[in-house]
Amino acid sequence: MKALILSGGAGTRLRPITHTSAKQLVPVANKPVLFYGIEAIADAGITEIGIVVGDTADEIREAVGDGSRFGVKVTYIPQDAPLGLAHAVLIAKDFLGDDDFVMYLGDNFIVGGITGLVEGFRADRPAAQILLTKVPNPTSFGVAELDADGRVVALEEKPKVPKSDLALVGVYLFTPAIHEAVRSIEPSWRGELEITHAIQWLIDEQRDVRSTTISGYWKDTGNVTDMLEVNRSVLETVEPVIEGTVDETSEIIGRVRVEAGAKVSGSRIVGPAIIGADTVISDAYVGPFTSVSEGCRIEDSEIEYSIVLARASITGVRRVEASLIGRDVEVTPAPRNPAAHRLVLGDHSKVQISS
Repeated sequence: MKALILSGGAGTRLRPITHTSAKQLVPVANKPVLFYGIEAIADAGITEIGIVVGDTADEIREAVGDGSRFGVKVTYIPQDAPLGLAHAVLIAKDFLGDDDFVMYLGDNFIVGGITGLVEGFRADRPAAQILLTKVPNPTSFGVAELDADGRVVALEEKPKVPKSDLALVGVYLFTPAIHEAVRSIEPSWRGELEITHAIQWLIDEQRDVRSTTISGYWKDTGNVTDMLEVNRSVLETVEPVIEGTVDETSEIIGRVRVEAGAKVSGSRIVGPAIIGADTVISDAYVGPFTSVSEGCRIEDSEIEYSIVLARASITGVRRVEASLIGRDVEVTPAPRNPAAHRLVLGDHSKVQISS
């Protein structure tokens, strides 16, 4: 069994971060989202991974390499334009061959991994198996309609009037039957080859399409709100360890990881939180659910429930929260302008001014 990870796409919902970085490489708890997916696939016993890449191919290649550090072999598959998930399967045919495979969207995050799902698929080998989860906004996702027995009877991509609240999670398992399906469909109104249409083709052809509704944690990390929520979830599991230096005037509370080379002085850090390697925290407060990457500097400031990327600095800022701070960013206080009141008052006016 092989794996196909989709790591193209422009990441428009994470701009401006993704103007200069692949969305799959934005870190959660100081580790790129993409790495969690690769590790989940490796844990399921799959060692051959094809990564579909687009405009950010060079950055993905540099970060992942040949896959050896994850215990897998990686093949890169260029996609000239984001023409749909089924198009990714189409162009990956040479890599996939006649093997079963799992398709994993590189910006998705599933707590608990996919090992059980893969084992079940290997045992039963339906033509396709999809993961579903209940969502409050099904119009933003591919949506599945199930019959009374729980079988998949129809799929629709981002429907205006959803027939259920069951959205497709970004993990799919296929036998080689999917290759005939992706060759048999036409582009949607969006100009893309939709994987939902390909799976619907399998359903219409009376192929065995099964679903698993997950109750565990899943997020599409396509926007800042979800990135922060995933970061919060991962930090809940962080193991406290102090590898850097913390002076006697600082206070460390709860599950906090201070990585090698980091220096904390005159500061209070309340976990769960991670302070990256070679980062300096001075006369500052770092609150819960905050990940600070390597080489950062936080001085005379307060930050909480945020993600700070590499080499960013926050100096003299009273409070930062629910924020995603990009690489090499500098955050400083705005200059105080002289305050003045300009008045045009009629006769016999009475004015009260707070100075």
